Amino acid sequence: MNFQPVVPVGGLAGWVLLNKTIERQTVLFDSSPSILRDTDYFESNIQKVRTAEELVSDRRLLRVALGAFGLAEDINSRALIRKVLEDGVDRDSALANRLTDRRYRQLAETFGFAETSTPRTQRAGFGKEIAQKYRRQEFEVAVGQTNQALRLAMNAQRDLSEIGAEDVGPNTKWLRILGTPPLRRVFETALGLPQSFAQLDLDRQFETLKTRAARHLEVSDPAQLADPIIQDKLVRRFLLQDQINSFAIQSSQAIALSLLQAAPRAF
Repeated sequence: MNFQPVVPVGGLAGWVLLNKTIERQTVLFDSSPSILRDTDYFESNIQKVRTAEELVSDRRLLRVALGAFGLAEDINSRALIRKVLEDGVDRDSALANRLTDRRYRQLAETFGFAETSTPRTQRAGFGKEIAQKYRRQEFEVAVGQTNQALRLAMNAQRDLSEIGAEDVGPNTKWLRILGTPPLRRVFETALGLPQSFAQLDLDRQFETLKTRAARHLEVSDPAQLADPIIQDKLVRRFLLQDQINSFAIQSSQAIALSLLQAAPRAF
């Protein structure tokens, strides 16, 4: 039986408690039988894989590979994943570069089936690297089974550190944020962006995100997001706004129920 992370409360209180206990909880979670089986198998067998076809043909390897990048739901989309991996990222026309979700690009770039004569699966330590990413992602998934907002907060911390440290320009980093669904949701909630935001054309989304981030987070360059203090500010704002939104929904439902109960009945 797998260890289930203990998250007795949500919101800011839950975030503080989770961070105080995360080291111990992570150790227990990583020792769960299914996690050990999956990661041991991956580390023992990934060096045998030299092509995208070989990877997608082994469901156990593919589960860890996709899970490490938050793409576990694509486990049955073998043709899509094979195409992403085989195309790589060097060409603008490559599938990973045409998909809005940056996680596909990360997957293709990390495995490197298209970019080099020797794929990165042959590199020493590659199996351990991916297994570690998988364990972290699976822990976040387990937290999300209790509280989805806390899962998104954990995910945001990790993604912001990666994006902030990337050697690309500020505009590209803003686009990375827009192209990462879980991280995008954190920003939309934290910055009070309406549901209609997603219907805007990309240029307007881009400008709105930059403007709101500057106003509410005092962030003008996404490189600042690598700073733990800035990350904490964003996460706390997200969790607070998420709670407010939840209370508003619950209150409106309670009011609607009260009105229905108070309405005269027709006989």
